[in-house]
Amino acid sequence: MTVTEASQRRAERLSVESFPSRAAMAAAAASDIAAAFRAALSRQANVRAIFAAAPSQADTLAALVVAPGIDWSRVTAFHMDEYIGLPTGAPERFASWLDQHVFDRAPFGQVHRIVPEPDAQRAVAGYAALLNEAPIDIVCLGIGVNGHLAFNDPPVADFNDPQTVKIVDLDDVCRQQQVDDKCFPTFADVPRQAITLTIPTLLRGREMFCVVPGSLKRNAVRDTLYGPIATSCPASILRTTSACTLYLDPESDPDV
Repeated sequence: MTVTEASQRRAERLSVESFPSRAAMAAAAASDIAAAFRAALSRQANVRAIFAAAPSQADTLAALVVAPGIDWSRVTAFHMDEYIGLPTGAPERFASWLDQHVFDRAPFGQVHRIVPEPDAQRAVAGYAALLNEAPIDIVCLGIGVNGHLAFNDPPVADFNDPQTVKIVDLDDVCRQQQVDDKCFPTFADVPRQAITLTIPTLLRGREMFCVVPGSLKRNAVRDTLYGPIATSCPASILRTTSACTLYLDPESDPDV
């Protein structure tokens, strides 16, 4: 495959699309996600969507929120994870990032933010109840350097997790990624714990759009596509579903 044209392939049930540039990848992903929103809104009164918060998602989300024909007032939004221990309103919080990049840029009907304070366990239970009120239509996600989905790092990932949402300890690779992504100045600044949606919760989405640019993700993508389906690379579970499309650029695609 060359880097001058887009291509499509499959990794078992997972659809994989590779693009000649990060910009082309983001534009295509945003177009597909927007089409999914329009289609869902045409057949039902409301749409429920889950969003990942990460710099890797910024270009796609910027294009999505200005896409035409989406009645955002009929969309209920969730996010995937949140740190425990950061001050309320801290810019490093995922809710703050999504407010800036998504939630404050389109007139959503409802936005459910994960608020760990003052009782993280109570926040887990409350968020799980909200998620379980109705099906999830659309999931916009990425893959971590260690292959994580949301904050389901290899040591805590469970493909058969009985929980909807849980508190997890973050592994060192995940914490270092937050520094490399320029979300925190030093490793010591990255919280050690977080609240995350579990892998079965994410896989309940009727349509999943996984956007993974950049050379730092190349090994994780290789393990996702070609390694064993195992929690050593949590994203490998995506190969078991036909509901997901993986979007890659030349830096992240191990076959380029």
